[in-house]
Amino acid sequence: MPELPEVETVRRGLNQLTLNQNITGGDVLLNRTIAYPFSVDEFIHEIKGSAIMTWHRRGKYLLSELSSSAGYLGVHLRMTGQLLWLHRDEPLHKHTRVRIFFGDQQELRFVDQRTFGQMWWVPPKVAVESVMTGLAKLAADPFSPEFTVEYLAAKLQNRRRPIKTALLDQSVVAGLGNIYADEALFKCGVLPETLCTDLQLKQIQQLRQVIIEVLETSIAAGGTTFSNFLNVKGINGNYGGVAWVYNRTGEPCRVCSNVIQRIKLGGRSSHFCPQCQR
Repeated sequence: MPELPEVETVRRGLNQLTLNQNITGGDVLLNRTIAYPFSVDEFIHEIKGSAIMTWHRRGKYLLSELSSSAGYLGVHLRMTGQLLWLHRDEPLHKHTRVRIFFGDQQELRFVDQRTFGQMWWVPPKVAVESVMTGLAKLAADPFSPEFTVEYLAAKLQNRRRPIKTALLDQSVVAGLGNIYADEALFKCGVLPETLCTDLQLKQIQQLRQVIIEVLETSIAAGGTTFSNFLNVKGINGNYGGVAWVYNRTGEPCRVCSNVIQRIKLGGRSSHFCPQCQR
C-alpha cells in the first residue's frame, strides 16, 4: 500500500503537471471507484469545466481544490492505486478505473488492480470530512506542528499493545504504514513487539525524530516500489534499495551484519535486527 512518502511523491508530481488546466470531461470504467456522489455521471458533470488549483495531502489522502468554487476532488490510492499523467492516446491498462480529461489530449488516469481505491467529489460549502469521512479519524501528520513529543507520548500512554501495531493505527500517526514503521523502529533501536507502556520518554523523543527522518529520506528517493507503486510519470520509487530492514529478511544488517528477521504482529510482517533493536 502506498504510504505517506509515496502519496507525497504523487502530490508533488500532480502539482507540477496538472494545475490550472480545464477538465474537459472524463470516463468512469468502474462505478464503485467513485465513493461520492453515487452517480458517476454527476461526478463527471460536477468536475467538468473546472481546473485543479492545487493538491494537498492529509495522511494517505489526496485532496485537490477546484477552480470556480467547484468544490474538491479527493483520492485514496488504497492498496494498488496509481494516478498517471498520460497522453490520451496511451493504450489503456486493463486495470484503468477512471479517466479525467484535460486539454492538449492529456488525461489523469486512475489505475487500480485490487479495486480498493476511491475518488470523491466534495460539493462547495460542504465540510470535506462529511464526505470523505476517513479524514475525521486521522491523527496528526508527522510533518505538522501538532506532531510533538508530548502529542506522541499522550497517544501511546496506557496502550498495552506492541509499538509496531500502534504506529500503523492512523488515529495515532497519520500516513505511517508497514514499511516506515519498521524503518523507524530500527533507527531508534526498539523491537516491534515492545509494548507502548514500556517505552521511556527518551525513546519516544527519538522515535518521533526518526519517523520524520525516515519519511524525509524516502520522499527524497521518490518513495518505495516493492510491488506496483509508480509516480505520476510512471517511474518507480528508489527507497527500497537503501531500506534498513523492510523486506530484507535473511539479509545482513547494514549496521552489525546480524541476520534481519521477520515476525507477524497483528497479521502484518515486521522486520527487525535482533542485535540493533532491544
